[in-house]
Amino acid sequence: MKKIYLDNAATTPLRQEVIQTMLDVLQNDFGNPSSTHSFGRSSKSIIETSRKTIAKYLNCSAQEIIFTSSATEGTNWILREMVKNNGIQKIITSKIEHHATLYTVLNLQKEFGIEVEYINVLPNGNLDLFDFERKLDDKIPTLVTLMHVNNEIGTQLNLDTVAAICQKYKAVFHCDTVQSIGKVAIDLQKIPLDFLVASAHKFHGPKGIGFTFIRKNTPMQPMLYGGEQEKGLRAGTEAVHQIAGLAKAFEISYEQLNEETNYISELKSYCSTKLQANFNGIIINGENSFYTILNILLPFSEEKTALILFNLDMKGIAVSRGSACQSGSVKPSHVLAEFLSSDDIKKPSLRISFSHYNTKEEIDVLIESLKTI
Repeated sequence: MKKIYLDNAATTPLRQEVIQTMLDVLQNDFGNPSSTHSFGRSSKSIIETSRKTIAKYLNCSAQEIIFTSSATEGTNWILREMVKNNGIQKIITSKIEHHATLYTVLNLQKEFGIEVEYINVLPNGNLDLFDFERKLDDKIPTLVTLMHVNNEIGTQLNLDTVAAICQKYKAVFHCDTVQSIGKVAIDLQKIPLDFLVASAHKFHGPKGIGFTFIRKNTPMQPMLYGGEQEKGLRAGTEAVHQIAGLAKAFEISYEQLNEETNYISELKSYCSTKLQANFNGIIINGENSFYTILNILLPFSEEKTALILFNLDMKGIAVSRGSACQSGSVKPSHVLAEFLSSDDIKKPSLRISFSHYNTKEEIDVLIESLKTI
């Protein structure tokens, strides 16, 4: 049985070029990047070249890129740092953010007593930007933390608009770009955001490595103390092969961006059309969603909700559901719960997420499998 992977918003398969790059570094460039001899200098060169590669495609300075283990690490560091050492008194976010953001904000609220406000979510899954602006006050030091593309329903934030509003009210803007980086062009000279976080495994790179963009002249205390790695901000010997793999995946993603965007967009459109043709009453969760993510509410009974992923998995198809099973009971997704009705939230919602490795034939198999459930 050929397995079908349609859960690319969770993680992506590595490109062969990335695997080869990492193998080459593991075999030939094992030196400690902090060592001054030729072995160390070779490893250090790989790190700095990788940093420049990322900066080139984001149109920023290489000095503004800091390597981390993940976007989660970067988000935790930035939010805590801004509240603890940079005078932030208020955070504005939304209840459909990733838990890396939501749980960090709740912890900061508990620890430091800062004010937290949540932007209203519209019935189409987008954020109410009029409500957002109403919550801003240039007299209160504020941090805004919002994701570019929602990881469950794919709704998109207009970065230009939000960054401009933040600038107008002198608010600091942190953006989780995990689902969009490597899949859409982002020009950091034109978009005045202050922080950006990303993880390599979302754009066909390795797990356990990511990066943070920190706008020049932003005062930051170290995340980890020890050596002088990463501009003195994150101590610890760098994982050179991981960094090289990230940079290679990043480079290929942007070199092939137009071609792969067109291919995946067509694939998503094909999937959406086929689903609507075969299932009466299907609803697409989230309006104008990102081209890699399709979240659908199926007109199936509540009883079938718990077993739908199991059935698909038995057929070799990997997708994810818009609700998570915890302690034996089906709990609604915190994202879908913000805008679906109490009846609809009980029905099965599936997140189908695509990459250039997927095919229309795989979509056909998914449709036929859903028919049998």
